Amino acid sequence: MIIYKTDAEIGLMQQSAQLVSKTLTEVAKVLKPGITTMELDKLCDDFVHDHHAIPSFKNYKSSYPFSICASVNDVVVHGFPNNEPLKEGDIVSIDLGVILNGWHGDHAYTFVLGEVNEEVLKLVRVTKESLYKGIEKAVAGNRIGDISYAIQEHTEKKNGYGVVRELVGHGLGKSMHEDPQVPNYGKRGDGKTMKENMTLAIEPMINLGTREVYTDRDGWTVRTADGKPSVHFEHDVCIKRNKALILSDYSIIEAAEKANPNLNTSYY
Repeated sequence: MIIYKTDAEIGLMQQSAQLVSKTLTEVAKVLKPGITTMELDKLCDDFVHDHHAIPSFKNYKSSYPFSICASVNDVVVHGFPNNEPLKEGDIVSIDLGVILNGWHGDHAYTFVLGEVNEEVLKLVRVTKESLYKGIEKAVAGNRIGDISYAIQEHTEKKNGYGVVRELVGHGLGKSMHEDPQVPNYGKRGDGKTMKENMTLAIEPMINLGTREVYTDRDGWTVRTADGKPSVHFEHDVCIKRNKALILSDYSIIEAAEKANPNLNTSYY
């Protein structure tokens, strides 16, 4: 069942989404070779609690043990933070959810540490572009498949990347995962018709090589089957008539990213 929100509830969801953005901005400030993803997990956990919110991933389904998902290189999503120092050339996706005033925010951002080859930079650029191409279709009267097609067309059909099928975007609200599902592949005109004040987490997960993935023995960490890099970007959006309202805020993350000499923003 799709749950439509009131304007007041959308305002509360925007606060939750922007707390995620602020937390990811703190990550962008400190990310560098030598830091560990476990350190980033503690930073995010502390920052969220300091802002009177709860990390929504921690103990999710009574089994996910961390506050963030830290997915490095060939990890698509749900990577466990660990004590292995990050290194020059790593690409790092940080995914975070929070509960603030009873409402969920949930989004992700991929960072590039130092110098990487142009092939990887292009993957990051195209994946981020595809997120916004999907959001352009997230308006009242369109269908979910219009979002899916826009993402797949830009990543797979134009650039030959692998679009993960097993993992999808989703509705968002008082629960972290609500209806409808939002695949990153599909046909125009398919799926549910979008109506005003539907709230979605749109999140392309795009692989440099094959779209095939597998899950590690921990039951969470999803990796590319060929070991090639994967990139993940995610925004929280509210459906409106002519243009989606983006509830999260990449601008503050990008400003911190550009100010950090350890991060590569040449893909912009």
